[in-house]
Amino acid sequence: MDDAVVTPPVGRRERKKARTRQTLADEALRLFLKCGFDQVTVADVADAADVAVSTLFAHYPTKESLLFSKDATIGAGFVEAVTGRDPGTPILQALRAYVQRAPDLASGSQEFVELVRVTPALTRYVDRMWARHADDLCQAIAAATGASATEPTFRALARYVVEIPSIVRSDPDRQRAIDAVFDLLADGWREPAR
Repeated sequence: MDDAVVTPPVGRRERKKARTRQTLADEALRLFLKCGFDQVTVADVADAADVAVSTLFAHYPTKESLLFSKDATIGAGFVEAVTGRDPGTPILQALRAYVQRAPDLASGSQEFVELVRVTPALTRYVDRMWARHADDLCQAIAAATGASATEPTFRALARYVVEIPSIVRSDPDRQRAIDAVFDLLADGWREPAR
């Protein structure tokens, strides 16, 4: 389910590793969709990919990670949204654009999205995956503004932004939900009139 554009490895060994990694991810997805995540073991995935379990773990540290090979691109994407934004573009606007197009669950098939939604281990994993990048985002915001990364508002903003995919996951209109959360961050919360 990796949506990142990757330069093909040059050497034969690297190409073989990349093929093995992709085969493992493809077989895991196929088996998880067919049988359910909890009913499939890592041994089942390794067997379907015709590799040893140790080979599977050499490529993926956990069963959950088989479905989320794009993790490394997420943190870089947050940082790039801040550091690579056009001059004059506010940080929140750049982050909104990134989250709207980020490779989250919405980019997967409906069956994949549903698998993650109904599997607590996968939901927890994807939430942790996004949350891991709050520190990098905080550092990027601080650097872009010339302030200290210890500023609590930067830490809070970074944490809120990386939680948005989790917050909007179940919303049928993901784009509207993302906009609503970013509007809240930009304008603050106001108690609704009764």
